Amino acid sequence: MSSDYFPFSKINPEEIKNIVRDHHLADFQYEIIMREIQDFEEDLDDNHEVALKLCHFGQNILLNVTEISYHNPSLIFFYGTVNGKESQLIQHVNQISFLLTSVEKIDPNAPPRRIGFQLNESEQN
Repeated sequence: MSSDYFPFSKINPEEIKNIVRDHHLADFQYEIIMREIQDFEEDLDDNHEVALKLCHFGQNILLNVTEISYHNPSLIFFYGTVNGKESQLIQHVNQISFLLTSVEKIDPNAPPRRIGFQLNESEQN
């Protein structure tokens, strides 16, 4: 049979993945959040890093973010520190609401931490 008979045979597999992708899943929401954080980080100077300001339970909480991950179908995980203590926020994609803000680096002698562009050890070599 000719490939003309199957029009999708001319589409790149990555394009097919995006056509049938469920945009409500956590992995897609994670990508959007990471793009927004990367855009925000581009405007930060070398003395500032990104943090999340959370307004829940009648409190304002500042989470200095070190990592973000997800678990499909619906959970996003934010890791970092709150008041110097290791912390993790587990958030359903339908409940995500936070303010991206800049804070001074925790360690003034270290380079600024950029969430969107961290490399693991194998990528650095």
